Amino acid sequence: MIKRKETFDLSLEEKRLSSETIFHGYVMDLELAQVQLPSGQKTRREIVRHAPAVALLAINDQNEMLLMRQWRAAVNKATLEIPAGKVDSRDDSALHAAIRELNEETRLAADKITEVSSFYTSVGFCDEHMTLYLATGLSPVENELPQDEDENLQMIHVSLNQANQMIATGEINDAKTIMAIYYWQGLKLRGELNG
Repeated sequence: MIKRKETFDLSLEEKRLSSETIFHGYVMDLELAQVQLPSGQKTRREIVRHAPAVALLAINDQNEMLLMRQWRAAVNKATLEIPAGKVDSRDDSALHAAIRELNEETRLAADKITEVSSFYTSVGFCDEHMTLYLATGLSPVENELPQDEDENLQMIHVSLNQANQMIATGEINDAKTIMAIYYWQGLKLRGELNG
C-alpha cells in the first residue's frame, strides 16, 4: 500500500485591494471586492454579507421534531426547515435569538436549549455564520412575541424515521435541517436521547 503524503500550501491568502458595497438590503449586503491571488493575478470576489443566524432542532415530548413549511423565493417553492432566524439588534447573544425565534415561529419555549454546533452556511460566497441548538422540554409560551410580518409559516411534527424518509425523497432539502436530522439520529444511536 502506498501512503500519500498530504502537503498544504500555506500561502493561500488573497490580498484585498479594494471593496465596495454595491447593494444594501433588508436581509443582506452585497460586496464586490478586488483581490490579488498569491500568484499575483488579480480577480474579483462577490461576497454576501449576512447577519449571524440561529437554528433549532426542537424535539417535543412525543419524540417528534418541529418543521416549518414556508415559501422561499430564491428556489421558487415551499421548503421544510427547522425554526431559524437571524441575530439582530433585539438580541444580546445567539442563544437569546434562538429563544426568541422559537417563540415567534412555534409559540413554544424550551426547558433546555443546548448549543450543538456553529458553522458557515455557504463559504463560497457568503459570510453567514449559524449556530444550531437542540431544544427540548417544549411547552406553550406565556407571552407570544410578534411574528415577522413577511413570514407565512405552517408547522408540522415528524418522527426521526419520517424525517429521514423525507430527506431520501427530497422533500427535505435544506442543509441546516438535514444537518439537524443527522445530529438527532446520532444522539439516538448513542442512546443520548430517548425515543
